[in-house]
Amino acid sequence: MSVLSGKKILIGVTAGIAAYKIAGLVRLFIKVGTEVKVVMTPASKDFITPLTLSTLSKNPVHSSFYDQEDENAVWNNHVDLGLWADFMIIAPATANTLSKMATGNSDNLLLATYLSAKCPVYFAPAMDLDMYKHPSTHETFKKLQEFGNIMIPAESGELASGLVGQGRMAEPEAIVDFVEKDIVSKLPLKGQRVLITAGPTYEAIDPVRFIGNHSSGRMGIELACAAANLGAQVDLILGPSSLKVDHSFVNVINVVSAKDMYHAVVSNYNNCDIAIASAAVADYRPKHVSDQKIKKADTAFSIDLERTQDILKWMGVEKKNQFLVGFALETDNEEENAKNKLKNKNLDLIVLNSLNDKGAGFKGKTNKVSLINHKFEIKAFELKTKAAVAQDIFNEINTLRNV
Repeated sequence: MSVLSGKKILIGVTAGIAAYKIAGLVRLFIKVGTEVKVVMTPASKDFITPLTLSTLSKNPVHSSFYDQEDENAVWNNHVDLGLWADFMIIAPATANTLSKMATGNSDNLLLATYLSAKCPVYFAPAMDLDMYKHPSTHETFKKLQEFGNIMIPAESGELASGLVGQGRMAEPEAIVDFVEKDIVSKLPLKGQRVLITAGPTYEAIDPVRFIGNHSSGRMGIELACAAANLGAQVDLILGPSSLKVDHSFVNVINVVSAKDMYHAVVSNYNNCDIAIASAAVADYRPKHVSDQKIKKADTAFSIDLERTQDILKWMGVEKKNQFLVGFALETDNEEENAKNKLKNKNLDLIVLNSLNDKGAGFKGKTNKVSLINHKFEIKAFELKTKAAVAQDIFNEINTLRNV
């Protein structure tokens, strides 16, 4: 999954020969999971048709403030378009349009939308060699970047005029890569490593049976994706789960038993900046594991159990500079038990949820949590999706780490 997944991208197309590449750019943005809308200058329609781009983006393409052939048409609101986008990308960006952007000239829908945009704006210049080298063009580049716009440098190569040099619009793959890297470079967890344990553990009784629990691993997976979307490199130690993780910043380490998870944590703990123990680790395991399937008998059957390693306790003892987060799933005396765990395990933050709260706990897609920090201050949240809960947890982590 790309850091752009779920984002809204507004592409502004101007009248350059490189406009033909925008079909490929739209497809690439769709492929990484974005929603795309396109606004065009009237002259750009000579290079690529709105029908092509609307088909690929699955959204209407606008190039004027209203449909002149329909006297009852509703105007295309440039303000709404500008506010809709998470990111705006003007490509190809001709010298003419760039000059108008720098001076605030708003003589078409694209320029009015640009002036209304509240999101980061990227521009990918495309023009001939002499135009690209002209002092006025470089003044325009400078001014636009001073405004906070982000320039995607033109590439060198053969130009439409037959000249060879700088001025070619960056290829669609390069534009997507540039935007992704620029976004990641500004994320709050850029350069940080996050270690997360998730899911259940299975403790073998024999080759067929095991002791386990109902954890699906969903909460930990959402935490991993949230951390990755904030720019972190994530090691996700995942017990047996049917759920899959698809994010280029998440390294999944599959384990089965509590012992497996313990060894994986020990191997990765010293390298992390933030550690979150969200796994539902078995507290006990069979003392003796049969190497043959245990046959059913008419008499009662009992299993001798022994304690598993207390992974979170080990993490608290070995903690150096890590920010350590634990989970407490309780059924009674919830706050008192969570505070005791916070203190006894040397945690910086504990996430409390209760099986008494409908929609919280295992298996479901929602959770209802309270966050308790090292000062025993409590923040309670309403029932939310686990993805939203993950965001709340990282908001609190970032706040506490920056105090």
